[in-house]
Amino acid sequence: MKSSGLLRSVRRLLHDCRGVTVVEFALVVPIFLGMLMFVFDLGHYLYVRSVLAGEINAAGRSSTLETATDATRAAMDARIESQVQRIVPNGDLEFTYIAYRSYGGAQNRAEAFNDTGGGASSGNGVCDNNELYIDANGNGQWDADAGVRGGGNANDVVIYTANLTYNRWFPLAGLLGWNPQARLTASTILRNQPFGTQAEPQELHCSS
Repeated sequence: MKSSGLLRSVRRLLHDCRGVTVVEFALVVPIFLGMLMFVFDLGHYLYVRSVLAGEINAAGRSSTLETATDATRAAMDARIESQVQRIVPNGDLEFTYIAYRSYGGAQNRAEAFNDTGGGASSGNGVCDNNELYIDANGNGQWDADAGVRGGGNANDVVIYTANLTYNRWFPLAGLLGWNPQARLTASTILRNQPFGTQAEPQELHCSS
């Protein structure tokens, strides 16, 4: 009798579906919450990136660095920072200004040189063998990047860049092996007004 009662209890237990929903809920909820956090984190990241790019592009459209002073640049930085901090209050913003003589210089970066020095070095893509080059930044040596930090001079083209670092809102990044800090970069090009005469670059010789 005892064994038959035990068997009936086991059968009832096996056919009892009460509590199954709780178990299913416990299995599904962590996955669902993880997906939600991922979507929210990605959405916030894309929104911040859009705002940063929009603000720095607006600065490029509306600003003309008439005097290219530190005060002018600081005011532009402050406008962008105030907008970005509305959505990322604890974000860390860093701004850089790299000046070039022209749009072509900003695109190519390297100082132009005549790669026809003769001999084995001719056409090797290296400024050597006493070849002529344009000293665009006036530092007396050939540079693979002729950019000069700062606002530049009259008529210079300035690459204006904002680098933003902020802590992600959700802890999902650590679980996925991501960096808990998100990093964003946006750039635009400014053209200084001709408030003065742009110095003419010299032609110099590459080292032999």
